[in-house]
Amino acid sequence: MQCLSCRSEIREASRFCPSCGAPTEGSRAATFAVPPRERPPSTGPLDGARFIPGTMLAGRYRIVGLLGRGGMGEVYRAEDLKLGQPVALKFLPEDVAKQPDRLARFHHEVRVARQVSHPNVCRVYDIGEADGQHFLSMEYVDGEDLASLLRRIGRLPSDKATELARQLCAGLAAAHDRGVLHRDLKPANVLIDGRGRARIADFGLAGLVDERRDPHIIAGTPGYMAPEQLAGQGTSARTDVYALGLVLYEMFTGKAAHKVAAAGPLVPGDPSPFPNPSTLMPDLDQAIERVILRCLETDPARRPSSALVVAAALPGGDPLAAALAAGETPSPDLVAAAGEEGSLSPAKGLALLVAILLGLIPAGWLSRQTSLAGLVTLDKGPEVLAERARSIARNLGYTDRAVDEAYGYAPNRRYLRYVAQHDPSADRWRVLKTNQPAALFFWYRQSPLPFATVASMATGRTTGEVTKDVPPQFVSGMLSIKLDPSGRLIEFLAAPPGIDESATAMQSPDWKRLFDEAGLPMARFSSRPPTRVPPVFADTRSAWEGVYVDRPTVPIRIEAAAAAGKPVYFMIVGPWTDPPATPTTPPRSLVAIFVLVIAVLVLAFVSAIMLARSNLRRGRGDVRGAARLGVFVLAINLLSTRLEPGLAGLFVIVNALADAVFPAALAFLMYIAIEPHVRRVWPETMIGWCRLLAGRFRDPLVGRDILIGALAGIVLACLSGLEAVVMPAWFGLPPRAPIPTAPEYALSGLLLGGLAPPILIAMATLPSFSVALPALLLLFIFSTSLRSRRMATVGVITIFTMYLFGGTFGSGNPFVAFFVAVMVAAGFVFVLVRYGLLPAIVCSFVHLVTGDWVPITLDSSAPYVTSSYWIIGTIVALAAYGFRCATAGRSVFAGSLLEEDPARDPKVQV
Repeated sequence: MQCLSCRSEIREASRFCPSCGAPTEGSRAATFAVPPRERPPSTGPLDGARFIPGTMLAGRYRIVGLLGRGGMGEVYRAEDLKLGQPVALKFLPEDVAKQPDRLARFHHEVRVARQVSHPNVCRVYDIGEADGQHFLSMEYVDGEDLASLLRRIGRLPSDKATELARQLCAGLAAAHDRGVLHRDLKPANVLIDGRGRARIADFGLAGLVDERRDPHIIAGTPGYMAPEQLAGQGTSARTDVYALGLVLYEMFTGKAAHKVAAAGPLVPGDPSPFPNPSTLMPDLDQAIERVILRCLETDPARRPSSALVVAAALPGGDPLAAALAAGETPSPDLVAAAGEEGSLSPAKGLALLVAILLGLIPAGWLSRQTSLAGLVTLDKGPEVLAERARSIARNLGYTDRAVDEAYGYAPNRRYLRYVAQHDPSADRWRVLKTNQPAALFFWYRQSPLPFATVASMATGRTTGEVTKDVPPQFVSGMLSIKLDPSGRLIEFLAAPPGIDESATAMQSPDWKRLFDEAGLPMARFSSRPPTRVPPVFADTRSAWEGVYVDRPTVPIRIEAAAAAGKPVYFMIVGPWTDPPATPTTPPRSLVAIFVLVIAVLVLAFVSAIMLARSNLRRGRGDVRGAARLGVFVLAINLLSTRLEPGLAGLFVIVNALADAVFPAALAFLMYIAIEPHVRRVWPETMIGWCRLLAGRFRDPLVGRDILIGALAGIVLACLSGLEAVVMPAWFGLPPRAPIPTAPEYALSGLLLGGLAPPILIAMATLPSFSVALPALLLLFIFSTSLRSRRMATVGVITIFTMYLFGGTFGSGNPFVAFFVAVMVAAGFVFVLVRYGLLPAIVCSFVHLVTGDWVPITLDSSAPYVTSSYWIIGTIVALAAYGFRCATAGRSVFAGSLLEEDPARDPKVQV
């Protein structure tokens, strides 16, 4: 075989000629080989080169020849005798080497370029000085630059140009991921090595993305500068994307888009118009033309957000698969750019939207059958009950004005457990309508001091949270009243004065007034010796036994106490009421379990710190996403703070901020520790989530994920409701215990009015995260340990099934509960694995607010109707937003709903 360049004989099979180094016939690089007259380096000081071949520099580099000259100086090929490899040495011109600003720019190039390490970026090694000459050592690329190649062959074949375009996108994305802008991307700065691989070189004009520079300094090559760069308005990653579009234009057409005279002045403003690539290449793929034109948009906001988005839009591009095949952890931007666009046709989007809206009907009905607030009679609103409590306090002799007050609802969990254990009938929960006993009670508290001040006196800390028990009741003049939903007194507790200076004789308390406030006829009760010690001082105690008026089969006992003739204690005691708590020594087994849990938590926390530190050092942690998640958690925790006036309010804000910082920091830490590993093993589940965190709020895939997650959440909520009400009736079994309306922290005095509904809706997102993120972590753990995605999915379904079944065990039929737990767990994990983290979070959120918070109703007389409106409005708004994004704003009535919009092909959008 003979060499095509020097005609010398090649005796052994080789990709390169042993005489001249040119690629042999059949080599992949033969198409891009440098001509014989250009390839060998010079053997003498041509054109005034300052060094001749053989010159030794810094005792390490031996000059081979001059490679070329550029705006920043001469470039030589040399041998690194210390490492035994060829390198390229770039020198500053002698007339500018002594200029401090140019020298500083040279050093800046080294600092910037060394931050980027990628197969499609020319590596920079070191900076040195020899005899006052400053030079930069970098990787020697055995090939030629793209500008020279295009001058020789005109344009590249479409398939090869697509391959090189994808490589340029990968190299440019690696630089942007390190916060580096090139700012002078052009064919002359793209090298094609001997294997036909593209390398981005010459970061001489590069700058850090977050570096503040004089916006009036215009640096770059005029023919390849973006309009904002020409106008001196600053640069960004989209500036490099514009230059990338110009390079792609030239690669596919063989013509430069902008012809600007090299000696002409820089004119700010829009560049001269250029023809569409298809006018020069009629057979050019329309997808490629769309990519190029999007890159060349005059408005930076209309360009692709990153080079990875450009790569993903190229025909056949899958940068995520390429990164996984190379064994790399894909960056969040790479994950966001991967996958399909996700847009839906108006017909499919409308079908999902209608399914969500129609699903609210059975979900609302089931929520009223399974929620405690839907089963009891709530004929009075919270404001009416609060006024009723104030009236009771005045009637019992407590007329002093209260400085602070709080009220809310809370479930009587002890009574619910009692009914579940003693009544196996199918209609056992119908008795809750009588409100005797009260399964859901209203609590009211008032204080002569701000509750924040009371909390500070009791614990040394000021908190904005007020519940039926917090802060403790120990200040004289504090009152605590509990009413059933009909306004009848259940419990009364008053802290008497610490000093009694009255010299009047002890008065006999009026017990009948207490019975009247409780709606109980005192004549039907028999006097009994008191057995309960009131938690406050009392000088008179009494007790009675009898039955409820509306429930004559339920025996009750009434305990009351008074001080100086004024009632201080009243309580209705039933068979479900536990005796007062007494200090006991916990069993050793419980202590051992507690110690084990603490040890596991400490180990998990330490492991998270080590993983987060490792991910940050390796540059794999998504700091941007973790920071946004932490800020979100911080804001949600601060929203639930109950403000106080004056100095106490300041203390509340400070303490609330301190309490909110820790969970926010923990969320940041855990996300940094876990997310990169999940992104490496299950990156397809993070695509929509990464797009949302990147600020692509109108992305079609984000909208599609929201629609799918909302529909899945409603389906799972209906499934849970069927397990609680409908399925037990099929088998003649008792229904499951009702859900106690909401978690107790949500049952504050603001639950049913004011700003509480939107705050609680926002707070519902935190449990949604706490379900979806651990599920993703379990997928990662099982997949790495079992080496099988299918087995990992089965393992996560098993764990979630046991979790759901454990939460309902004992409150219904175990077989029905287990079956539904499997279905709900499998449905949730299917959404997570098939569609990703974002729809799983939305699914968990919708499932929570439609099934576990408050009943959904449109009855304006219901006291929880305000919260219902907020829940319905939130889900409808979420679905409408998802529909708008998923269909990319296309009109539902434009053309046939059953046909795809021919003007928009979702496979080729950027």
